[in-house]
Amino acid sequence: MYHLIVDMPETEDIAQYRSHQLTAFQPPYNQRLRVLETGIQTPEELDISCLQASVPYQGGQIKRKLLEKYPVLHSSQITGTLVFAVLTAVLGSFQFGYDIGVINAPQQVIITHYRHVLGVPLDDRKAINSYAINSTEELPTGPYPGDPTPTSWAEEETTASASLIIMLWSLSVSIFAIGGMIASFFGGMLGDRLGRIKAMLVANILSLVGALLMWFSKLGPSHILIISGRGISGLYCGLISGLVPMYIGEIAPTKFRGAIGALHQLAIVTGILVSQIIGLDFLLGNHELWHILLGLSAVPAVLQSLMLFFCPESPRYLYIKLDEEAKARKSLKKLRGSDDVTKDITEMRKEREEASSEKKVSIIQLFTNSSYRQPILVALMLHMAQQFSGINGIFYYSTSIFQTAGISQPVYATIGVGAINTIFTALSVFLVEKAGRRSLFLIGMSGMFVCAIFMSVGLVLLDKLPWMSYVSMTAIFLFVSFFEIGPGPIPWFMVAEFFSQGPRPAALAMAAFSNWTCNFIIALCFQYIADFCGPYVFFLFAGVVLVFTLFTFFKVPETKGKSFEEIAAEFQKKSGSAQSPKAAVEMEFLGATETV
Repeated sequence: MYHLIVDMPETEDIAQYRSHQLTAFQPPYNQRLRVLETGIQTPEELDISCLQASVPYQGGQIKRKLLEKYPVLHSSQITGTLVFAVLTAVLGSFQFGYDIGVINAPQQVIITHYRHVLGVPLDDRKAINSYAINSTEELPTGPYPGDPTPTSWAEEETTASASLIIMLWSLSVSIFAIGGMIASFFGGMLGDRLGRIKAMLVANILSLVGALLMWFSKLGPSHILIISGRGISGLYCGLISGLVPMYIGEIAPTKFRGAIGALHQLAIVTGILVSQIIGLDFLLGNHELWHILLGLSAVPAVLQSLMLFFCPESPRYLYIKLDEEAKARKSLKKLRGSDDVTKDITEMRKEREEASSEKKVSIIQLFTNSSYRQPILVALMLHMAQQFSGINGIFYYSTSIFQTAGISQPVYATIGVGAINTIFTALSVFLVEKAGRRSLFLIGMSGMFVCAIFMSVGLVLLDKLPWMSYVSMTAIFLFVSFFEIGPGPIPWFMVAEFFSQGPRPAALAMAAFSNWTCNFIIALCFQYIADFCGPYVFFLFAGVVLVFTLFTFFKVPETKGKSFEEIAAEFQKKSGSAQSPKAAVEMEFLGATETV
């Protein structure tokens, strides 16, 4: 091993400094610094990652010398192949985000097209108001383009027709979540059956089919083609929401796994932002080009499919699932840029041994076995908190919310929400490794509670105080910011950390299903809830957020830097249970270390 000893007499016994890692002491810069080689058993045991930070000047020089002597230390570097593979994979995440956000900006354009196809009339005043929601121009003075000629229908028929349009629009939004809900159970299975690369290629077939149906929806029964296309796109996103994090997590070096894994969420919110920008009426969100806007996700699907042929397969899949060590080494050499990948192989060998020592746990066993019941219930509650906070109501219906708040050009405010979402998602990549998961979740939920109150107050008082529109808009921006600090990314981190190798796949599948189910409920019901509650709608969500905040405070343990055994003890303490879960495997693969 190498030990960095500072200003120590030559005759002093160095046995007390022996350890399994390099120990660095930072001296005053005028003190003598020397490195003692006390014996190296295997090169992969070297760990000099702390040198550069602990001893900035001398440490950098020593580090370079050690790298020259032991090239294996280069294995944790970012290589061109790794960057290419990660960017290729997160193109799927980008499509996911694009499909989430693309339906928002052209809302009234599509609704008007539905009315035109189905022959449902609407008077000119309502048509003009509808046009204003998505327009960046002055209000038109004539009838809305493509609007059917008004007729003298009975009031009951008009109400029924309006309800039909609302139902079709809500279904157009929510069918996406149904597809994701169904497919979320099969992402891991498809990845294990075909391999990560082939599974993403197969998933792209669904993306292409869904995109093409929406692209050509203007030529046929648009409501049927859009609903079908959105449902198939949801199937794709349900698969990709499991496949992409799995692949990039398996190819990333351990020291970069957290940051690289967070790129999945960052690509999603970037996709949302891009869809909002190109959904502007002077770009693609207009009567002539809205169908191209919906079908444009075919472009990244084709691009990703071509790029996947040049990406190496996951070495963990090759080694742990297929027992193909030679192929795993070949893949690792490309990803690490080094011929010596012993460290990675040793890590995977240990992971395979740990996995074989634990039996797979079914979804039913998660609820019937007392060892897993408390963690899975907490995991589901975290995902319910994420979705029932009202965040997707803002994402799906933000344009109409801003119109209600009195914003003259609400589509620009919606883009502002997307930009804030992207910025704070990038910020959370750093925060989640600095602060505790539970602390960030509580901070985020508490901030969202306050913002929801101000949102509703602003909407309620808007008629009397026009300046309240700025209060509502600011509250929405802050609401999204607090969401991305905690409730956005944290549930996915924590669910993986609650469970060891045996129950983890079933727990993640159940969590994903819960997330998509809640997403579907919000997408389907938010418009009805908003119509019923009016400007008071976010008071309702404030109450829901408060309940989940209290639940988190009393029931959710901190997981950062803890082993499964320690997390199990936390659950035992919070639930008052005398029984401890059997899982006590440390979360080395997840990048966590046991606290001392």
